[in-house]
Amino acid sequence: MRAPAAVLFDMDGTLVDTEVLWWRTTEETAARLGHRLGPADAPEVVGRAVADTAAHLVRTAGTGAADAVAAELTEGFFRRVAAGAPVRPGVGPLLAALEAEGVPFALVSASPRVVVDQVVTGALAGVPFAFTLSADDTDRTKPHPDPYRAAAERLGLAPQECVAVEDSPDGAASAEAAGCPVLVVPSLLGVPSSPARTFAASLEEVTPALLGGLTRTAR
Repeated sequence: MRAPAAVLFDMDGTLVDTEVLWWRTTEETAARLGHRLGPADAPEVVGRAVADTAAHLVRTAGTGAADAVAAELTEGFFRRVAAGAPVRPGVGPLLAALEAEGVPFALVSASPRVVVDQVVTGALAGVPFAFTLSADDTDRTKPHPDPYRAAAERLGLAPQECVAVEDSPDGAASAEAAGCPVLVVPSLLGVPSSPARTFAASLEEVTPALLGGLTRTAR
């Protein structure tokens, strides 16, 4: 089996173990607003853009300004990521295998550019991404399809030729809406199944050939 034309990786919770850092950041901000973060908040936190989570906290707490809360979340998250973001199991071998086979891969994240750049120069330093997309680089970010459509276009490929690797419901929805076959490796939240989604317990069990099989199935 051949490798795919390209692979588009989510960042938080997929390549680096930052979802816990994001949760702790949101928990801290929520507490300052008088709200105790709990499981009911998870769909509005895990895999969501900063602006979406900020709007949720303002609605739930009934206080604060969304822009100010978003700035606080970004600053707190950046601080935690800068202190250290562990790489997820299997990332190194998979990226090395894709590079060896000449398969381009890019990073497609719903995090702000400042956080993406910190991870790419920190935990993922030296990884030869074709490019990185952040929440700041498209008019709409996940769960909208814009990021994955933009990434495929930059590669000169149809979305159906690009496998998206995701860990969250919003990320999987974004990639699927764009037309990408999706490999889901869940982290903090379960992800609903669909015909466009294949599941793996860890990137340790993923190979270029497995990813290539997903694009052929999509076609």
